[in-house]
Amino acid sequence: MYQGFYNLTSGMLTQTRNLNVIGNNMVNIQTAGYKRDKMVSSTFQEEMMYRTGKHYKDNAKALATTSKIRTAQQTYVNYEQGAYDQTEGIYDFALGDSGFFCVETPMGVQYTRNGSFHVDDEGYLTLNGMGRVLGTDGPIQIDNEDFTVDKTGRISVLEVEGGGEDGEAQATVRELGKLRVVDFADYGQLHKEDYGLFSTGQQAQEVESPSILWKSLERSNVDMVEEMTSMMTSQRALQSAAQVLKMYDQIMSKSASDVGRL
Repeated sequence: MYQGFYNLTSGMLTQTRNLNVIGNNMVNIQTAGYKRDKMVSSTFQEEMMYRTGKHYKDNAKALATTSKIRTAQQTYVNYEQGAYDQTEGIYDFALGDSGFFCVETPMGVQYTRNGSFHVDDEGYLTLNGMGRVLGTDGPIQIDNEDFTVDKTGRISVLEVEGGGEDGEAQATVRELGKLRVVDFADYGQLHKEDYGLFSTGQQAQEVESPSILWKSLERSNVDMVEEMTSMMTSQRALQSAAQVLKMYDQIMSKSASDVGRL
């Protein structure tokens, strides 16, 4: 009887945590570059059941394995690449291959697939107020909005000098910076932070020739239909466990009050 309380209560807690993960995925479905989470549950402290005699306990026979508690084992991040949207925004960038942009935050350098950048008051490329976007030579300052970006993330401005009545115009290309893109050997060591950022203690590997899509953003890889289905499944499991737990409580109350008087 008491084992049912362990099973049902742990099941309710696990489903509640799963609903929190699903809800976070659904909230970030419009967040550029967001990678969905998936919670995996498992049993905790499995025990072997044996059958023995009433008086003689020798030669016990193994019957099965049981567990009284189900718990959340780990939350995995799905790094599958999302689809792309053309935004025509001059500060929007997307990675056409694996890798991460680098952002200088108060907590150190962190990494993201979210290329929805802006410029701060000093003209530096930033991410959602979290920090400045790093180039291969440090933060990138945009002092001219008439820039272009090539496929490797090199940001440059075409400047024309001269061209008066007695002079010949000369065009020069000034480079503002090149987006720094890095990758990692083990994505399992990445820790998910707020605003789609990741942190890690492992060494970042420089991507020499990244694939940059300018004026585009990578969508989140959250599938709304899949998340809705998972949410309904977890919600029904949570409600069922709550109802059965209420029945257990009523039965225990009956056994303590009505049966105890006999």
